[in-house]
Amino acid sequence: MYDIVIIGAGPAGMTAALYGLRAGKSAVLLECNSFGGQIVYSPRVENFPSLMQISGNELAANMLDQVTALGADVEFAKATSIEDHGSYKKVLCEDGEVFEGKTVIIATGVKHRELGVEGEEALVGSGISYCAVCDGAFFKGKDVAVVGGGDTALQDAIYLSVYCSKVHLIHRRDAFRGEAKLVEKIKAIDNVELVLDSTVSALNTEGGMLNSVTTVNKNTNEERNIPVAGLFVAIGQIPENKPFEALSELDEYGYFAAGENSLTKTPGVFVAGDCRAKEVRQLTTAVGDGAVAGLAACKYIDEN
Repeated sequence: MYDIVIIGAGPAGMTAALYGLRAGKSAVLLECNSFGGQIVYSPRVENFPSLMQISGNELAANMLDQVTALGADVEFAKATSIEDHGSYKKVLCEDGEVFEGKTVIIATGVKHRELGVEGEEALVGSGISYCAVCDGAFFKGKDVAVVGGGDTALQDAIYLSVYCSKVHLIHRRDAFRGEAKLVEKIKAIDNVELVLDSTVSALNTEGGMLNSVTTVNKNTNEERNIPVAGLFVAIGQIPENKPFEALSELDEYGYFAAGENSLTKTPGVFVAGDCRAKEVRQLTTAVGDGAVAGLAACKYIDEN
């Protein structure tokens, strides 16, 4: 039995493990996607204290090396439910494996939100991507589009402008909600075209591959066909908390309704990171959550 079972090995989960391990507790990290979570898709991290610039992938690798060096166990497994047995918890996984812990920290993060346009799912891998860093190089010298108005969409467009001949940045509003410095940078790049007040209404194909997107201007209802080889969707994330809602209430958007103290209605179960309801979801707030949850789990163990 572990002292702490952590569901999710993003920055929040790995920071929770770090604090637990340094307090002399045993910990296991369960991850079903990529170790490091969403940060691995960021080509440049420039807003983390003491680091002028680092890739998200390198930062995640450093964090994983740090916690494993301290003794954390790491398992590639998808947690599907948690059983509360009072003094201990059972985390059940999709493959049938079970992990027992005196405490559980849920740091499940979020998944990419889809456009919801007909044919989207079938075109994933055939022109549609949710990760510019992963797939951008495949579109070298081609025209592409990015959908979204936040930091991720802006960063994706900047990244793709290096590889692609032209980048169309499509946003449903007339102004971006991302960082002002990123907006300034975008506007200074010659091969990035802003397509504002517009949404994607259709995905057009040739030979089973995406070859253009149709946009509609919400003010004029004007349709436009934009030839592109790739479409990168960056319109937000969705929490994956439903399997654990019996242990901690969810808000109307599906995020854990837990405060800054990371506590849930279930003693010994804590939440941390982007899966928690909060105003700001950044790398720094994720690691802050992880520290709070890790220390709270340690305190719970010591007092029970």
